[in-house]
Amino acid sequence: MKNTLDAWCREAFASLGWEAPPESLIERPRESSHGDYSCHVSLRLGKRFGRPPLEVAQTLADHLPAHPAIGRIEVAPPGFINFYLDHSELVRELARALDASLPYGHSAPGQGRILVEFVSANPNGPLHIGHGRGAAYGDSLANLLEAVGYTVEREYYVNDAGRQMSILALSVWLRYLEHRECPAQAFPHAGYRGDYVLELARELAAVAGDRYEETECSLQELPPDGTEPEHAADQHIDARVAAMRKVLGPTRYAALHDFALGRMRERIQKDLNDFGVRHDRWFSEQSLYDSGRVKETVASLERCGETYRSEGALWFRASAHGDEKDRVLVRANGEYTYFSPDLAYHRDKLERGYQRIIDVLGADHHGYAPRIRAGIEALGEDPSRLEVVLIQFAVLLRGGRKVQMSTRSGSFIALSDLVAEVGRDAARFFYVLRSEAQHLDFDLDLAKRQSQENPVYYVQYAHARVASLWRECEERGLAYDPEDRQSFPRLVHPLERTLLVHLIRYPETLEQAGLARAPHLLAQYLRELAAAFHGYYNGVPLLVDDVSLRNARLSLCHATRRVLADGLSILGVSAPSRM
Repeated sequence: MKNTLDAWCREAFASLGWEAPPESLIERPRESSHGDYSCHVSLRLGKRFGRPPLEVAQTLADHLPAHPAIGRIEVAPPGFINFYLDHSELVRELARALDASLPYGHSAPGQGRILVEFVSANPNGPLHIGHGRGAAYGDSLANLLEAVGYTVEREYYVNDAGRQMSILALSVWLRYLEHRECPAQAFPHAGYRGDYVLELARELAAVAGDRYEETECSLQELPPDGTEPEHAADQHIDARVAAMRKVLGPTRYAALHDFALGRMRERIQKDLNDFGVRHDRWFSEQSLYDSGRVKETVASLERCGETYRSEGALWFRASAHGDEKDRVLVRANGEYTYFSPDLAYHRDKLERGYQRIIDVLGADHHGYAPRIRAGIEALGEDPSRLEVVLIQFAVLLRGGRKVQMSTRSGSFIALSDLVAEVGRDAARFFYVLRSEAQHLDFDLDLAKRQSQENPVYYVQYAHARVASLWRECEERGLAYDPEDRQSFPRLVHPLERTLLVHLIRYPETLEQAGLARAPHLLAQYLRELAAAFHGYYNGVPLLVDDVSLRNARLSLCHATRRVLADGLSILGVSAPSRM
Protein backbone atom coordinates (compact mmCIF):
# COMPACT_ATOMS: atom_id res chain seq x y z
CA MET A 1 0.00 0.00 0.00
CA LYS A 2 2.80 2.44 0.84
CA ASN A 3 4.37 2.01 -2.61
CA THR A 4 0.97 2.32 -4.28
CA LEU A 5 0.28 5.61 -2.52
CA ASP A 6 3.75 6.89 -3.30
CA ALA A 7 3.18 6.33 -7.02
CA TRP A 8 -0.23 8.00 -6.68
CA CYS A 9 1.28 11.13 -5.12
CA ARG A 10 3.87 11.29 -7.90
CA GLU A 11 1.02 11.52 -10.39
CA ALA A 12 -0.01 14.77 -8.72
CA PHE A 13 3.56 16.06 -8.94
CA ALA A 14 3.62 15.24 -12.65
CA SER A 15 0.31 17.00 -13.29
CA LEU A 16 1.68 20.13 -11.59
CA GLY A 17 4.99 19.95 -13.43
CA TRP A 18 6.85 19.61 -10.13
CA GLU A 19 9.93 17.48 -9.61
CA ALA A 20 9.28 14.89 -6.89
CA PRO A 21 12.10 14.02 -4.49
CA PRO A 22 13.61 10.53 -4.98
CA GLU A 23 12.81 9.26 -1.49
CA SER A 24 9.40 7.91 -0.55
CA LEU A 25 6.69 10.54 -0.21
CA ILE A 26 4.62 8.42 2.16
CA GLU A 27 5.13 7.66 5.81
CA ARG A 28 3.16 6.02 8.58
CA PRO A 29 2.04 8.52 11.25
CA ARG A 30 2.75 7.69 14.85
CA GLU A 31 -0.77 8.69 15.88
CA SER A 32 -3.89 7.27 14.23
CA SER A 33 -5.53 10.71 14.43
CA HIS A 34 -3.05 11.83 11.76
CA GLY A 35 -4.30 9.32 9.22
CA ASP A 36 -3.37 5.82 8.16
CA TYR A 37 -0.65 7.24 5.91
CA SER A 38 0.74 10.73 5.58
CA CYS A 39 2.77 12.91 3.19
CA HIS A 40 4.88 15.73 4.64
CA VAL A 41 6.92 16.68 1.57
CA SER A 42 5.21 20.10 1.50
CA LEU A 43 7.24 21.11 4.56
CA ARG A 44 10.34 21.06 2.34
CA LEU A 45 8.70 22.35 -0.82
CA GLY A 46 7.43 25.50 0.85
CA LYS A 47 10.93 26.96 1.02
CA ARG A 48 11.65 25.97 -2.60
CA PHE A 49 8.50 27.64 -3.91
CA GLY A 50 8.48 30.55 -1.49
CA ARG A 51 4.99 29.62 -0.33
CA PRO A 52 3.55 28.49 3.03
CA PRO A 53 3.84 24.69 3.38
CA LEU A 54 0.12 24.45 4.17
CA GLU A 55 -0.72 26.16 0.86
CA VAL A 56 1.66 23.82 -1.03
CA ALA A 57 0.03 20.81 0.66
CA GLN A 58 -3.44 21.98 -0.33
CA THR A 59 -2.34 22.50 -3.96
CA LEU A 60 -0.86 19.02 -4.07
CA ALA A 61 -3.95 17.48 -2.47
CA ASP A 62 -6.21 19.23 -4.97
CA HIS A 63 -4.32 17.59 -7.84
CA LEU A 64 -4.45 14.06 -6.46
CA PRO A 65 -6.59 11.86 -8.72
CA ALA A 66 -9.35 9.76 -7.22
CA HIS A 67 -8.07 6.57 -5.61
CA PRO A 68 -10.33 3.61 -4.70
CA ALA A 69 -8.33 2.78 -1.58
CA ILE A 70 -8.59 6.26 -0.06
CA GLY A 71 -11.77 7.22 1.76
CA ARG A 72 -10.71 10.65 3.01
CA ILE A 73 -7.88 13.16 2.53
CA GLU A 74 -7.12 15.78 5.14
CA VAL A 75 -4.71 18.72 4.85
CA ALA A 76 -3.40 19.67 8.29
CA PRO A 77 -0.99 22.31 9.64
CA PRO A 78 1.81 22.98 9.22
CA GLY A 79 1.78 21.17 5.86
CA PHE A 80 0.71 17.54 6.18
CA ILE A 81 -1.53 15.58 3.84
CA ASN A 82 -3.17 12.77 5.80
CA PHE A 83 -4.78 9.80 4.08
CA TYR A 84 -7.49 7.60 5.56
CA LEU A 85 -8.07 4.23 3.92
CA ASP A 86 -11.55 3.41 2.76
CA HIS A 87 -13.27 0.68 4.75
CA SER A 88 -13.85 -1.34 1.58
CA GLU A 89 -10.08 -1.42 0.99
CA LEU A 90 -9.48 -2.75 4.50
CA VAL A 91 -12.04 -5.48 3.88
CA ARG A 92 -10.51 -6.42 0.52
CA GLU A 93 -7.05 -6.61 2.07
CA LEU A 94 -8.32 -8.84 4.87
CA ALA A 95 -9.62 -11.26 2.24
CA ARG A 96 -6.22 -11.16 0.50
CA ALA A 97 -4.50 -11.95 3.79
CA LEU A 98 -6.65 -15.05 4.21
CA ASP A 99 -6.71 -16.22 0.58
CA ALA A 100 -3.13 -15.62 -0.59
CA SER A 101 -1.46 -18.68 -2.11
CA LEU A 102 1.86 -17.51 -0.66
CA PRO A 103 2.05 -16.44 2.98
CA TYR A 104 0.55 -12.97 3.19
CA GLY A 105 3.09 -10.28 2.34
CA HIS A 106 5.59 -12.67 0.76
CA SER A 107 6.89 -12.24 -2.79
CA ALA A 108 7.31 -15.01 -5.32
CA PRO A 109 10.93 -16.12 -5.89
CA GLY A 110 12.82 -14.50 -8.72
CA GLN A 111 14.50 -11.44 -7.25
CA GLY A 112 18.00 -12.95 -7.54
CA ARG A 113 20.55 -14.91 -5.53
CA ILE A 114 22.10 -13.61 -2.33
CA LEU A 115 24.77 -15.17 -0.13
CA VAL A 116 24.65 -14.26 3.55
CA GLU A 117 27.79 -15.11 5.50
CA PHE A 118 27.29 -14.79 9.24
CA VAL A 119 28.69 -15.88 12.59
CA SER A 120 32.00 -17.20 11.13
CA ALA A 121 33.52 -17.20 14.61
CA ASN A 122 37.01 -18.62 14.97
CA PRO A 123 36.63 -22.25 16.10
CA ASN A 124 38.98 -21.67 19.03
CA GLY A 125 36.24 -21.53 21.64
CA PRO A 126 32.50 -21.84 22.18
CA LEU A 127 30.10 -19.28 20.77
CA HIS A 128 29.42 -16.50 23.26
CA ILE A 129 26.66 -13.91 23.57
CA GLY A 130 28.29 -11.60 21.04
CA HIS A 131 28.21 -14.34 18.42
CA GLY A 132 24.58 -14.95 19.37
CA ARG A 133 23.53 -11.50 18.23
CA GLY A 134 25.22 -12.00 14.87
CA ALA A 135 23.61 -15.44 14.54
CA ALA A 136 20.10 -14.16 15.31
CA TYR A 137 20.52 -11.19 12.98
CA GLY A 138 22.04 -13.15 10.10
CA ASP A 139 19.46 -15.92 10.19
CA SER A 140 16.56 -13.47 10.49
CA LEU A 141 17.94 -11.41 7.60
CA ALA A 142 18.25 -14.51 5.41
CA ASN A 143 14.64 -15.44 6.23
CA LEU A 144 13.50 -11.91 5.45
CA LEU A 145 15.24 -11.88 2.09
CA GLU A 146 13.59 -15.18 1.21
CA ALA A 147 10.21 -13.72 2.18
CA VAL A 148 10.66 -10.84 -0.28
CA GLY A 149 11.60 -13.12 -3.16
CA TYR A 150 15.34 -13.76 -3.07
CA THR A 151 17.03 -17.13 -3.26
CA VAL A 152 19.31 -17.11 -0.23
CA GLU A 153 22.23 -19.28 0.79
CA ARG A 154 23.72 -19.17 4.27
CA GLU A 155 27.44 -19.66 4.77
CA TYR A 156 29.86 -19.98 7.68
CA TYR A 157 33.53 -19.21 6.95
CA VAL A 158 35.65 -21.49 9.12
CA ASN A 159 38.99 -19.90 10.05
CA ASP A 160 40.75 -23.24 10.34
CA ALA A 161 44.16 -22.28 8.94
CA GLY A 162 45.29 -19.46 11.19
CA ARG A 163 47.41 -18.81 14.23
CA GLN A 164 44.44 -19.02 16.60
CA MET A 165 43.95 -22.71 15.88
CA SER A 166 47.62 -23.39 16.60
CA ILE A 167 47.23 -21.66 19.96
CA LEU A 168 44.15 -23.77 20.70
CA ALA A 169 46.06 -26.93 19.84
CA LEU A 170 48.87 -25.87 22.21
CA SER A 171 46.40 -25.03 24.99
CA VAL A 172 44.69 -28.41 24.67
CA TRP A 173 48.01 -30.24 24.57
CA LEU A 174 49.30 -28.55 27.74
CA ARG A 175 46.07 -29.34 29.60
CA TYR A 176 46.28 -32.90 28.26
CA LEU A 177 49.77 -33.24 29.75
CA GLU A 178 48.45 -31.96 33.08
CA HIS A 179 45.55 -34.41 32.94
CA ARG A 180 47.94 -37.27 32.19
CA GLU A 181 50.12 -36.10 35.09
CA CYS A 182 53.06 -35.63 32.77
CA PRO A 183 55.74 -33.03 33.46
CA ALA A 184 54.34 -29.79 32.03
CA GLN A 185 55.54 -26.21 31.85
CA ALA A 186 53.67 -23.14 33.04
CA PHE A 187 50.56 -22.36 31.04
CA PRO A 188 51.21 -19.33 28.77
CA HIS A 189 49.45 -16.03 29.36
CA ALA A 190 48.26 -15.97 25.74
CA GLY A 191 46.88 -19.52 25.87
CA TYR A 192 43.17 -20.27 25.88
CA ARG A 193 41.69 -20.97 29.27
CA GLY A 194 38.27 -22.01 30.41
CA ASP A 195 36.46 -25.25 31.06
CA TYR A 196 36.06 -26.03 27.38
CA VAL A 197 39.85 -26.45 27.02
CA LEU A 198 39.90 -28.84 29.97
CA GLU A 199 37.02 -30.78 28.42
CA LEU A 200 38.90 -31.08 25.12
CA ALA A 201 42.00 -32.25 26.97
CA ARG A 202 40.06 -34.96 28.80
CA GLU A 203 38.44 -36.08 25.52
CA LEU A 204 41.85 -36.20 23.89
CA ALA A 205 43.20 -38.35 26.69
CA ALA A 206 40.21 -40.68 26.42
CA VAL A 207 40.60 -41.27 22.68
CA ALA A 208 44.39 -41.02 22.33
CA GLY A 209 45.75 -42.42 25.58
CA ASP A 210 49.48 -41.69 25.81
CA ARG A 211 49.95 -40.85 22.11
CA TYR A 212 50.79 -37.19 22.83
CA GLU A 213 52.87 -37.69 25.97
CA GLU A 214 56.04 -35.78 25.25
CA THR A 215 58.20 -33.48 27.32
CA GLU A 216 58.04 -29.89 26.21
CA CYS A 217 61.37 -28.17 25.50
CA SER A 218 62.92 -26.00 28.19
CA LEU A 219 61.30 -22.58 28.44
CA GLN A 220 64.76 -21.12 28.97
CA GLU A 221 65.33 -21.60 25.27
CA LEU A 222 62.25 -19.48 24.41
CA PRO A 223 61.35 -15.78 24.74
CA PRO A 224 60.08 -14.96 28.23
CA ASP A 225 56.35 -14.95 28.83
CA GLY A 226 54.46 -11.98 30.19
CA THR A 227 51.61 -9.58 29.73
CA GLU A 228 53.57 -6.32 29.51
CA PRO A 229 54.27 -5.44 26.81
CA GLU A 230 51.64 -7.46 24.99
CA HIS A 231 53.93 -8.54 22.19
CA ALA A 232 56.06 -10.43 24.75
CA ALA A 233 53.22 -12.87 25.38
CA ASP A 234 52.66 -13.21 21.63
CA GLN A 235 56.32 -13.91 20.93
CA HIS A 236 56.39 -16.45 23.72
CA ILE A 237 53.33 -18.40 22.64
CA ASP A 238 54.39 -18.41 18.99
CA ALA A 239 57.66 -19.95 20.11
CA ARG A 240 55.78 -22.48 22.25
CA VAL A 241 53.67 -23.47 19.24
CA ALA A 242 56.78 -23.92 17.11
CA ALA A 243 58.39 -26.03 19.84
CA MET A 244 55.26 -28.20 20.18
CA ARG A 245 55.16 -28.82 16.45
CA LYS A 246 58.81 -29.88 16.53
CA VAL A 247 58.34 -32.19 19.52
CA LEU A 248 55.18 -33.87 18.19
CA GLY A 249 56.24 -33.98 14.56
CA PRO A 250 54.04 -33.22 11.55
CA THR A 251 51.75 -36.25 11.79
CA ARG A 252 50.87 -36.03 15.45
CA TYR A 253 50.59 -32.24 15.37
CA ALA A 254 48.20 -32.38 12.42
CA ALA A 255 46.09 -34.98 14.23
CA LEU A 256 46.04 -32.86 17.40
CA HIS A 257 45.12 -29.75 15.41
CA ASP A 258 42.33 -31.56 13.57
CA PHE A 259 41.01 -33.07 16.81
CA ALA A 260 40.67 -29.66 18.48
CA LEU A 261 39.20 -28.13 15.33
CA GLY A 262 36.73 -30.94 14.79
CA ARG A 263 35.47 -30.95 18.35
CA MET A 264 35.03 -27.17 18.43
CA ARG A 265 33.26 -27.16 15.09
CA GLU A 266 30.89 -29.87 16.31
CA ARG A 267 30.11 -27.81 19.40
CA ILE A 268 29.55 -24.65 17.38
CA GLN A 269 27.22 -26.49 15.00
CA LYS A 270 25.26 -27.95 17.90
CA ASP A 271 24.94 -24.57 19.61
CA LEU A 272 23.69 -23.00 16.38
CA ASN A 273 21.24 -25.86 15.77
CA ASP A 274 19.91 -25.45 19.30
CA PHE A 275 19.57 -21.73 18.55
CA GLY A 276 17.52 -22.48 15.44
CA VAL A 277 20.25 -21.35 13.05
CA ARG A 278 21.37 -23.37 10.06
CA HIS A 279 24.02 -22.85 7.40
CA ASP A 280 23.92 -24.32 3.92
CA ARG A 281 27.70 -24.41 3.65
CA TRP A 282 30.67 -24.45 5.98
CA PHE A 283 33.53 -23.01 3.93
CA SER A 284 37.05 -23.95 5.04
CA GLU A 285 39.78 -21.31 4.95
CA GLN A 286 42.32 -24.13 4.60
CA SER A 287 40.66 -25.16 1.34
CA LEU A 288 41.70 -21.82 -0.16
CA TYR A 289 45.33 -22.72 0.48
CA ASP A 290 44.95 -26.34 -0.59
CA SER A 291 43.30 -25.36 -3.89
CA GLY A 292 45.84 -22.66 -4.63
CA ARG A 293 43.21 -19.90 -4.51
CA VAL A 294 45.22 -17.73 -2.13
CA LYS A 295 48.36 -17.98 -4.23
CA GLU A 296 46.45 -17.30 -7.45
CA THR A 297 44.63 -14.28 -6.00
CA VAL A 298 47.91 -12.67 -4.91
CA ALA A 299 49.45 -13.52 -8.28
CA SER A 300 46.50 -11.86 -10.05
CA LEU A 301 47.11 -8.64 -8.16
CA GLU A 302 50.78 -8.79 -9.09
CA ARG A 303 49.96 -9.31 -12.78
CA CYS A 304 47.64 -6.29 -12.69
CA GLY A 305 50.40 -4.09 -11.27
CA GLU A 306 48.51 -3.64 -8.02
CA THR A 307 51.39 -4.65 -5.73
CA TYR A 308 54.86 -3.49 -4.73
CA ARG A 309 57.59 -4.65 -2.40
CA SER A 310 58.84 -2.78 0.63
CA GLU A 311 61.07 -4.00 3.47
CA GLY A 312 60.83 -7.53 2.11
CA ALA A 313 57.00 -7.67 2.22
CA LEU A 314 54.54 -7.70 -0.67
CA TRP A 315 52.03 -4.86 -0.45
CA PHE A 316 48.68 -4.26 -2.17
CA ARG A 317 48.00 -0.70 -3.39
CA ALA A 318 44.71 -0.57 -1.49
CA SER A 319 44.84 3.22 -1.07
CA ALA A 320 44.49 3.57 -4.86
CA HIS A 321 41.07 1.93 -4.56
CA GLY A 322 39.55 3.88 -1.69
CA ASP A 323 41.14 2.23 1.37
CA GLU A 324 42.81 4.42 3.96
CA LYS A 325 46.21 2.79 3.47
CA ASP A 326 48.01 0.03 1.58
CA ARG A 327 47.84 -3.52 2.92
CA VAL A 328 50.43 -6.25 3.33
CA LEU A 329 49.65 -9.44 1.40
CA VAL A 330 52.79 -11.46 2.16
CA ARG A 331 55.07 -10.76 5.12
CA ALA A 332 58.83 -10.58 4.82
CA ASN A 333 59.06 -14.13 6.20
CA GLY A 334 56.95 -15.39 3.28
CA GLU A 335 53.74 -15.94 5.28
CA TYR A 336 50.43 -14.67 4.02
CA THR A 337 48.57 -12.10 6.10
CA TYR A 338 44.92 -12.62 7.05
CA PHE A 339 43.97 -10.25 4.23
CA SER A 340 45.17 -12.61 1.48
CA PRO A 341 42.85 -15.58 2.21
CA ASP A 342 39.99 -13.19 3.01
CA LEU A 343 40.33 -11.59 -0.41
CA ALA A 344 40.61 -15.00 -2.07
CA TYR A 345 37.44 -16.06 -0.24
CA HIS A 346 35.48 -13.04 -1.47
CA ARG A 347 36.73 -13.57 -4.98
CA ASP A 348 35.46 -17.13 -4.77
CA LYS A 349 32.05 -15.95 -3.53
CA LEU A 350 31.70 -13.42 -6.34
CA GLU A 351 32.65 -15.97 -8.96
CA ARG A 352 29.80 -18.19 -7.79
CA GLY A 353 27.40 -15.72 -9.41
CA TYR A 354 25.49 -14.17 -6.52
CA GLN A 355 23.73 -10.88 -7.15
CA ARG A 356 24.80 -9.75 -3.69
CA ILE A 357 27.13 -11.11 -1.05
CA ILE A 358 26.43 -9.93 2.48
CA ASP A 359 28.99 -10.21 5.28
CA VAL A 360 27.60 -9.99 8.81
CA LEU A 361 30.55 -9.04 11.02
CA GLY A 362 31.26 -7.75 14.51
CA ALA A 363 31.70 -4.04 15.10
CA ASP A 364 35.45 -4.54 15.56
CA HIS A 365 35.65 -5.19 11.78
CA HIS A 366 34.84 -1.57 10.90
CA GLY A 367 37.96 -1.27 8.72
CA TYR A 368 37.33 -4.56 6.93
CA ALA A 369 34.92 -3.46 4.21
CA PRO A 370 37.10 -0.77 2.55
CA ARG A 371 40.10 -3.08 2.16
CA ILE A 372 38.05 -5.99 0.79
CA ARG A 373 36.20 -3.70 -1.61
CA ALA A 374 39.53 -2.28 -2.73
CA GLY A 375 40.78 -5.80 -3.45
CA ILE A 376 37.59 -6.73 -5.29
CA GLU A 377 37.88 -3.66 -7.50
CA ALA A 378 41.56 -4.31 -8.23
CA LEU A 379 40.67 -7.85 -9.31
CA GLY A 380 38.19 -6.47 -11.84
CA GLU A 381 34.99 -7.29 -9.95
CA ASP A 382 32.18 -4.92 -8.96
CA PRO A 383 32.72 -3.90 -5.30
CA SER A 384 29.09 -2.76 -4.98
CA ARG A 385 28.06 -6.42 -4.95
CA LEU A 386 29.54 -6.68 -1.45
CA GLU A 387 27.53 -5.47 1.52
CA VAL A 388 29.00 -5.46 5.01
CA VAL A 389 26.73 -5.25 8.04
CA LEU A 390 28.42 -4.50 11.35
CA ILE A 391 26.82 -5.89 14.50
CA GLN A 392 27.35 -3.79 17.60
CA PHE A 393 28.24 -5.37 20.90
CA ALA A 394 25.74 -7.00 23.22
CA VAL A 395 25.99 -6.58 26.99
CA LEU A 396 24.23 -8.85 29.46
CA LEU A 397 22.52 -7.27 32.45
CA ARG A 398 21.59 -9.22 35.55
CA GLY A 399 19.90 -7.35 38.36
CA GLY A 400 20.60 -4.16 36.44
CA ARG A 401 24.35 -4.76 36.48
CA LYS A 402 26.65 -5.66 33.62
CA VAL A 403 27.90 -9.26 33.46
CA GLN A 404 31.65 -9.20 32.83
CA MET A 405 33.23 -11.48 30.26
CA SER A 406 36.60 -12.16 28.66
CA THR A 407 37.01 -14.73 25.89
CA ARG A 408 40.69 -15.55 26.35
CA SER A 409 40.48 -15.95 30.11
CA GLY A 410 37.54 -18.30 29.68
CA SER A 411 35.29 -16.03 31.74
CA PHE A 412 32.41 -15.54 29.31
CA ILE A 413 28.74 -16.35 28.89
CA ALA A 414 28.40 -19.04 26.26
CA LEU A 415 25.49 -18.80 23.85
CA SER A 416 24.37 -22.25 24.98
CA ASP A 417 24.22 -21.02 28.59
CA LEU A 418 22.14 -18.01 27.57
CA VAL A 419 19.68 -20.21 25.68
CA ALA A 420 19.47 -22.58 28.64
CA GLU A 421 18.69 -19.69 30.99
CA VAL A 422 16.18 -17.59 29.02
CA GLY A 423 15.10 -19.94 26.22
CA ARG A 424 15.69 -19.76 22.48
CA ASP A 425 12.63 -17.65 21.74
CA ALA A 426 13.48 -14.86 24.19
CA ALA A 427 17.14 -14.87 23.16
CA ARG A 428 16.38 -14.56 19.47
CA PHE A 429 13.68 -11.92 19.86
CA PHE A 430 15.73 -9.77 22.23
CA TYR A 431 18.74 -9.91 19.91
CA VAL A 432 16.82 -8.44 16.97
CA LEU A 433 14.58 -6.05 18.88
CA ARG A 434 16.99 -3.19 18.30
CA SER A 435 18.91 -2.16 15.20
CA GLU A 436 22.17 -4.04 14.70
CA ALA A 437 23.88 -0.62 14.52
CA GLN A 438 22.96 0.08 18.15
CA HIS A 439 24.56 -1.37 21.26
CA LEU A 440 22.31 -3.90 22.96
CA ASP A 441 21.68 -4.19 26.67
CA PHE A 442 20.25 -7.69 27.09
CA ASP A 443 18.22 -7.75 30.31
CA LEU A 444 18.27 -11.35 31.53
CA ASP A 445 15.66 -10.73 34.21
CA LEU A 446 13.21 -9.22 31.72
CA ALA A 447 13.81 -12.00 29.18
CA LYS A 448 12.74 -14.60 31.76
CA ARG A 449 9.72 -12.70 33.00
CA GLN A 450 6.35 -14.30 32.17
CA SER A 451 4.48 -11.02 31.83
CA GLN A 452 3.43 -8.50 29.23
CA GLU A 453 6.50 -6.42 30.08
CA ASN A 454 8.53 -9.06 28.25
CA PRO A 455 8.22 -8.18 24.53
CA VAL A 456 8.49 -11.74 23.21
CA TYR A 457 5.98 -13.00 25.75
CA TYR A 458 3.66 -10.13 24.77
CA VAL A 459 3.74 -11.08 21.07
CA GLN A 460 3.49 -14.82 21.65
CA TYR A 461 0.62 -14.30 24.07
CA ALA A 462 -1.35 -12.54 21.31
CA HIS A 463 -0.93 -15.62 19.12
CA ALA A 464 -1.92 -17.94 21.96
CA ARG A 465 -5.00 -15.83 22.68
CA VAL A 466 -6.26 -16.32 19.12
CA ALA A 467 -5.71 -20.06 19.43
CA SER A 468 -7.72 -20.05 22.65
CA LEU A 469 -10.71 -18.63 20.77
CA TRP A 470 -10.95 -21.76 18.65
CA ARG A 471 -10.77 -23.98 21.71
CA GLU A 472 -13.53 -21.94 23.33
CA CYS A 473 -15.64 -22.21 20.17
CA GLU A 474 -15.31 -25.96 20.27
CA GLU A 475 -16.12 -26.14 23.98
CA ARG A 476 -19.25 -23.98 23.52
CA GLY A 477 -20.33 -25.65 20.29
CA LEU A 478 -20.09 -22.42 18.31
CA ALA A 479 -19.73 -22.65 14.53
CA TYR A 480 -17.28 -20.66 12.41
CA ASP A 481 -17.39 -20.45 8.63
CA PRO A 482 -13.90 -19.54 7.35
CA GLU A 483 -15.27 -19.02 3.82
CA ASP A 484 -17.71 -16.30 4.82
CA ARG A 485 -16.40 -13.15 3.13
CA GLN A 486 -19.76 -11.38 2.91
CA SER A 487 -19.61 -10.64 6.64
CA PHE A 488 -16.35 -8.64 6.49
CA PRO A 489 -18.01 -5.22 5.90
CA ARG A 490 -19.48 -5.53 9.40
CA LEU A 491 -16.05 -4.96 10.93
CA VAL A 492 -16.76 -1.32 11.73
CA HIS A 493 -15.78 -1.04 15.40
CA PRO A 494 -12.93 1.50 15.93
CA LEU A 495 -10.75 -1.22 17.46
CA GLU A 496 -11.42 -3.40 14.42
CA ARG A 497 -10.30 -0.62 12.13
CA THR A 498 -7.14 -0.16 14.19
CA LEU A 499 -6.32 -3.86 13.95
CA LEU A 500 -7.09 -3.98 10.21
CA VAL A 501 -4.81 -1.02 9.51
CA HIS A 502 -1.97 -2.66 11.44
CA LEU A 503 -2.58 -5.97 9.74
CA ILE A 504 -2.39 -4.72 6.16
CA ARG A 505 0.95 -3.02 6.85
CA TYR A 506 2.63 -6.40 7.04
CA PRO A 507 3.64 -6.66 3.33
CA GLU A 508 5.28 -3.24 3.32
CA THR A 509 6.99 -3.99 6.63
CA LEU A 510 8.55 -7.13 5.16
CA GLU A 511 9.69 -5.24 2.09
CA GLN A 512 11.13 -2.35 4.08
CA ALA A 513 12.87 -4.63 6.58
CA GLY A 514 14.36 -6.73 3.78
CA LEU A 515 15.58 -3.81 1.68
CA ALA A 516 17.00 -2.02 4.73
CA ARG A 517 18.55 -5.26 6.08
CA ALA A 518 16.67 -4.46 9.28
CA PRO A 519 14.97 -7.37 11.10
CA HIS A 520 14.30 -5.05 14.03
CA LEU A 521 11.61 -3.33 11.94
CA LEU A 522 9.74 -6.64 11.81
CA ALA A 523 10.16 -7.22 15.54
CA GLN A 524 8.81 -3.74 16.28
CA TYR A 525 5.89 -4.29 13.90
CA LEU A 526 4.96 -7.54 15.66
CA ARG A 527 4.84 -5.71 18.99
CA GLU A 528 2.55 -3.07 17.49
CA LEU A 529 0.30 -5.70 15.91
CA ALA A 530 0.15 -7.62 19.20
CA ALA A 531 -0.80 -4.41 21.02
CA ALA A 532 -3.59 -3.75 18.51
CA PHE A 533 -4.87 -7.30 18.94
CA HIS A 534 -4.74 -7.24 22.75
CA GLY A 535 -6.76 -4.01 22.66
CA TYR A 536 -9.27 -5.63 20.34
CA TYR A 537 -9.50 -8.83 22.39
CA ASN A 538 -10.08 -6.88 25.61
CA GLY A 539 -12.41 -4.28 24.13
CA VAL A 540 -14.72 -6.14 21.76
CA PRO A 541 -16.80 -9.31 22.38
CA LEU A 542 -15.65 -11.84 19.78
CA LEU A 543 -17.75 -14.98 20.28
CA VAL A 544 -21.08 -13.25 19.84
CA ASP A 545 -24.40 -14.97 19.09
CA ASP A 546 -24.70 -13.17 15.74
CA VAL A 547 -23.18 -15.82 13.43
CA SER A 548 -22.29 -13.40 10.62
CA LEU A 549 -20.56 -10.97 12.96
CA ARG A 550 -18.80 -13.83 14.76
CA ASN A 551 -17.49 -15.12 11.42
CA ALA A 552 -16.13 -11.69 10.54
CA ARG A 553 -14.42 -11.16 13.90
CA LEU A 554 -12.93 -14.64 14.00
CA SER A 555 -11.63 -14.21 10.45
CA LEU A 556 -9.90 -11.00 11.52
CA CYS A 557 -8.40 -12.87 14.47
CA HIS A 558 -7.34 -15.73 12.20
CA ALA A 559 -5.57 -13.38 9.80
CA THR A 560 -3.83 -11.74 12.75
CA ARG A 561 -2.71 -15.13 13.99
CA ARG A 562 -1.27 -16.03 10.59
CA VAL A 563 0.71 -12.81 10.38
CA LEU A 564 2.01 -13.16 13.94
CA ALA A 565 3.08 -16.75 13.30
CA ASP A 566 4.78 -15.87 10.01
CA GLY A 567 6.62 -12.88 11.45
CA LEU A 568 7.80 -14.84 14.47
CA SER A 569 8.95 -17.66 12.20
CA ILE A 570 11.06 -15.24 10.15
CA LEU A 571 12.72 -14.13 13.39
CA GLY A 572 13.27 -17.75 14.43
CA VAL A 573 10.75 -17.58 17.28
CA SER A 574 7.97 -20.09 17.95
CA ALA A 575 4.28 -19.23 17.94
CA PRO A 576 2.76 -21.22 20.83
CA SER A 577 -0.94 -22.03 21.02
CA ARG A 578 -0.94 -22.17 24.81
CA MET A 579 0.90 -20.10 27.40
